[in-house]
Amino acid sequence: MKDAGRKIVCQNRKARHDYEILETVEAGIALTGTEVKSMRDGRVQLTDAYARIDNEEAFLFNMHVNPYENGGRYNHEPNRTRKLLLHKGEILRLFGKVQLKGLTIIPLSVYFLKGRVKIELGIGRGKKMFDRREDVATREAKREMERALKRGPGRERA
Repeated sequence: MKDAGRKIVCQNRKARHDYEILETVEAGIALTGTEVKSMRDGRVQLTDAYARIDNEEAFLFNMHVNPYENGGRYNHEPNRTRKLLLHKGEILRLFGKVQLKGLTIIPLSVYFLKGRVKIELGIGRGKKMFDRREDVATREAKREMERALKRGPGRERA
C-alpha cells in the first residue's frame, strides 16, 4: 500500500482542475524548524505555488507557510523560496521535459512520510477552457451511467 505512514498536510485540488497531470514525482523540501512545526499544525497553502529549475537545482516558489505561533524572533518568512531535494538525474529529467515539451511543475500535495516533509510534484500541461468543459461532461455522463446501473433494468427515469 502506497499511502501507509503518510499524513497529508495540504493538497492543491485546483491543480488537477487547471492542469492535465502527466507524471508525478516525490521530493523533499529544505525547511527551517519553525516551518516544520507550522506544517504539523496544517498551516500550509499551495494555491499559487509552482516549481522551477535554476542552475541544476529545483526550487519551490509561492508556497505559503504561516509563521509558527511560538516561533518568536526565529520565525520564518511565509512565502520564501524553498529548495527541493531531488537527485541530479531527476532534476535533469524534469528540466528536459519542461524545456522541450513546454510543461510545468506544479506541487500537488505536502505530506509527512516517516517523519519527513515530502511534496508531490506533478508535471503537467495547462488545460484550456474547452478541456475543462469536456472533463465535466465526461464526469457527468459517467455519474449518470452509474445511477442508471444502480436503479436496475426496466426502471427508466420519469
